[in-house]
Amino acid sequence: MLPIIDLSGPLAGDAAATAEVARQINAACLTHGFFYVRNHGVPEPVIARTVEQAQLFFRQPIEEKRKAKVNMRHRGFNALGDALMYGADKPDYKEFFSIGLELPEDDPDVVAGQALRGPNNWPPGKPEFRDALSTYYEALGACGAMLLRCVAVSLGVAPDFFVDKYQKRLQRTQIIYYPPQPPTAGDDQFGLAAHTDFGCITLLWQDDNGGLEVHDRAANAWIPAPPIPGTLVINVGDLLGRWTNDRYASTPHRVLNKSGRERFSIATFYDPDYTANVDPRMLGVSDAESHSEPVSAGDHILGRIQRSFGYRKTAAE
Repeated sequence: MLPIIDLSGPLAGDAAATAEVARQINAACLTHGFFYVRNHGVPEPVIARTVEQAQLFFRQPIEEKRKAKVNMRHRGFNALGDALMYGADKPDYKEFFSIGLELPEDDPDVVAGQALRGPNNWPPGKPEFRDALSTYYEALGACGAMLLRCVAVSLGVAPDFFVDKYQKRLQRTQIIYYPPQPPTAGDDQFGLAAHTDFGCITLLWQDDNGGLEVHDRAANAWIPAPPIPGTLVINVGDLLGRWTNDRYASTPHRVLNKSGRERFSIATFYDPDYTANVDPRMLGVSDAESHSEPVSAGDHILGRIQRSFGYRKTAAE
């Protein structure tokens, strides 16, 4: 069973409780790289409203959803077959809608052509959808910032270590729809094929259908990460693994929707500024001990997106 960590102390600003949570995060990240959090500060009505809007959106005819077809900023609707995880034989059996930090066209980074930046690609005539997702995005951003303060303490650096790397965060939030898989689907058809996440940390809400599985490194086996009411699932991504010199290694995970029902989840990838320098030397690792060269967060994430999503491969051909 993955650990469940209570965030009520850090949320209240309790330094002693934050230190204890940091100890628990360190233990979780040194083993599974996954854990649950409860009392995380994201209001239940915010989650419920977002789930309701997700259900309304994905249950529309495909022609309606395609009115907000994904663009080169990685914003908007991705249809079945758009995502092929590296190493997988078949595309993921899912649809998803992605948003990021809302920036106007005249923002300096947008004008400069920084990848993945700009306004969101909202479906026309759906203000409730836009408002629900925008509210959820900000609530998860606040939770992510609190979590990273605890992560910083767990690494033995100042609680505000990550703050200046998140001034214009590259956070992406996706509502995800897994249709019931056909009975004829083979063993190589996944809702989400085995992979590690691209960025720093991921915060996941999942419905009660189950299906998330995490690779247990010690046992070399897949273990379930079932839904637990009132919790979010947190996991380490590749960037945090790189930053910590693989002390906190990212963990492969996958989704198998065997429920026979549609499955919904909401994934938030809480990642730094595009230009944030990710370098293990910043955390006290010597040149000789460092496993990785410095990389900008955005270049790393963009490279992974380029390799995983069909709409970008087509555009590059």
